[in-house]
Amino acid sequence: MSRQAPTLEDVAREAGVSRATVSRVVNGVRNVDPAIQEMVQRAIARTGYAPNRAARSLVTRRAETIALVVSGAGSGPGESQEAFAARVFADPFFGRVVAGVVGFLRPRSMHPVLMFAESAEDRDEVLTYLRQGRADGALIVSTHADDPLPTLLAAAKLPAVLFARPTRPVPLSYVDLDHRDGGRLAAERLLARGCRRPATVAGPLAVSASQERLAGFRDTMARNGHPYVPVVEGGFTLDSGVAAMARLLDELPDVDGLFAANDLMAQGACQLLRERGRRVPDDVAVIGFDDSGIATACRPPLTTVRQPVEAMAGEMARLLDEHVRGRRTDPTSVVFDPELVVRETA
Repeated sequence: MSRQAPTLEDVAREAGVSRATVSRVVNGVRNVDPAIQEMVQRAIARTGYAPNRAARSLVTRRAETIALVVSGAGSGPGESQEAFAARVFADPFFGRVVAGVVGFLRPRSMHPVLMFAESAEDRDEVLTYLRQGRADGALIVSTHADDPLPTLLAAAKLPAVLFARPTRPVPLSYVDLDHRDGGRLAAERLLARGCRRPATVAGPLAVSASQERLAGFRDTMARNGHPYVPVVEGGFTLDSGVAAMARLLDELPDVDGLFAANDLMAQGACQLLRERGRRVPDDVAVIGFDDSGIATACRPPLTTVRQPVEAMAGEMARLLDEHVRGRRTDPTSVVFDPELVVRETA
């Protein structure tokens, strides 16, 4: 005969408290004494009690599910959504976002549901999903400046938090990085190495983060006697880094310092420099951006500007949880500081 699943009464008996107290702890009700919470949690662990999610949702009126929405880029011509998804998550940035979100949600028995919003129909589906209460709120990673989804969510008064400051003002909370300061750090490092002919591979200039990184780099160079810095726009991919570096070398053969707006493009630049017989960093110093796993896998290991993506994504999930629980009603912003991580390429 199979053993009957532990109940709230079993946990209450084990903890020496009332069933009502156990219910309050399980359902996340505030104002429960921390010592009692800990005692109940230990009893839950000893008994192996698992809350009934459906019953708990009736009490809390929460789905305990969060929609993680990648929005705004649009798939390429003739590209299926499956192929687009594979391309998106081949970029280590998105994997780090997921890791940060899951790191916050998992200890709270909450779960993410991945959604894509690349068309008007997709955006309607996200709005309907949230209105029906199938998710408590949305975490939005917009990949294009003109993404209309944040405005739609704000107009519908649905709980949502954005990764990155929206291009157009919208009353939603967001988490971002001081990208302009990151560009400054890269410029100062190349200047400190004595680079006299710097250049940069920018990210897609439709993305505000790319614009800010480029502005910070150019401004710092201008303040230090470099009024003109050659720029080639890349696509945040390895191949675009290879192509951009090739173009820069053709136009500026004596380039001696490069700032690439992400690690993938910096890796591509290093690859092309090796093929052209240029030593990194002796002939050309290279700096990336993000401090993803690519930075340590690159040969030589990549000097880069760190963007703490996991911590930023976790903060995004925390803010959404506060909005959903009613602990925060007004939108807010949290802006993280970048950090230069010095390795061997610069």
